[in-house]
Amino acid sequence: MTYGGDDRGRRMPPSGRPRRHQPAQMMPLPGRGSSPYDERTTPMGHGGAERRPGPPPRRPEPPARRPMDDGRPPRRRKRWGFGKVLLTLLTVFVVFLAGVWVYLEFSINRVDALADYSGRPVAAEGTNWLIVGSDSRDGLTPEEQEKLVTGDSKAAGGGKRTDTIMVAHIPDNSTKPTLLSLPRDSQVAIPGHGKNKINAAFSIGGPTLLAQTVEGATGLRIDHYAEIGFGGFAKIVDAIGGVHMCVEKPMEDTMTGIKIEPGCQDLQGPQALGFVRMRHSAATPRSDLDRVANQRKFIGALVSEIGSPGTLLNPFSLFPLLSTAPDALTMDSGDHVHNLVGLALAMRGISSGGVVTTTVPVTSGSAENWDKTKSKLLFDALKNDTEIPDSAILT
Repeated sequence: MTYGGDDRGRRMPPSGRPRRHQPAQMMPLPGRGSSPYDERTTPMGHGGAERRPGPPPRRPEPPARRPMDDGRPPRRRKRWGFGKVLLTLLTVFVVFLAGVWVYLEFSINRVDALADYSGRPVAAEGTNWLIVGSDSRDGLTPEEQEKLVTGDSKAAGGGKRTDTIMVAHIPDNSTKPTLLSLPRDSQVAIPGHGKNKINAAFSIGGPTLLAQTVEGATGLRIDHYAEIGFGGFAKIVDAIGGVHMCVEKPMEDTMTGIKIEPGCQDLQGPQALGFVRMRHSAATPRSDLDRVANQRKFIGALVSEIGSPGTLLNPFSLFPLLSTAPDALTMDSGDHVHNLVGLALAMRGISSGGVVTTTVPVTSGSAENWDKTKSKLLFDALKNDTEIPDSAILT
């Protein structure tokens, strides 16, 4: 049904009420913000009040996620693995070793023992050490001298003398190292002082004259020098808790009164010093020849004891040894700790037969004169890094 008039033919709602027209609103385009027409239009039901755009609403903060919200167990702190622990321990050990190395390098006593001179033997094969055990009582109190039975230096002729003179030869090839004893009473030419006992060279001119005398008598060029005195020797032995030795016969020195019972035992400082010095005893019928043989045995046992895990891994032995060694030992000014380590490694086979131990061949039990033919064979073998003939070995 249609009606005329103003409706222009449009259909009217059945209620007969006029239809309210709502103002048109522009919808924002997708992907854009508010429409530019927002300020010209008003929302439905707000009349003509002007609306200004406000700040966008704040998004609520998401609630804190608890460790179990994602369904996974909480992360655990990583524990150190075996490899990391081992690497850390190795690093600590290397730092400690470096510290000890530096400490010894700058703490060991030094002396200018090896000097060039006209006619000095040329360097040959291998490396030669001159090892000296002096009767120096420096640093010992009267009580310590009495305990060690060092005797009176004035009664011994004054000055410093050598109870032990050895040449340690380290070859450059697979030949066994050699530890050679030079009897202290050997009659040799001392440069500038005629012929005398070899140990007198040390008393007259110290390490420098002794090294020159040994080079002239043997024809061997000495490359390194090491010296230890009475007190230092005993302190090193005590620092490592003694040295295990097996004594075959009862030993009693009629000169010093030192007694050592037979059997396997740990010799402490005073006993050890008595053992390496003893020659006036029924157990040492060859006098100085037996004494130098005992000295080589003891050095072998001492080196083995120092290099054993029981010493190196035991702080109660290692630290006393490290604190004692610098004062006990004297080296040439050109020597270093790595040279000393090389000597120790070469000599560690003395007890097991890995080192040739011998004395310069002599013509009699007094050990004053060397056998020229046999001693030449011995020295030539050392110069050339060849095996020493059995005829030139004197044990």
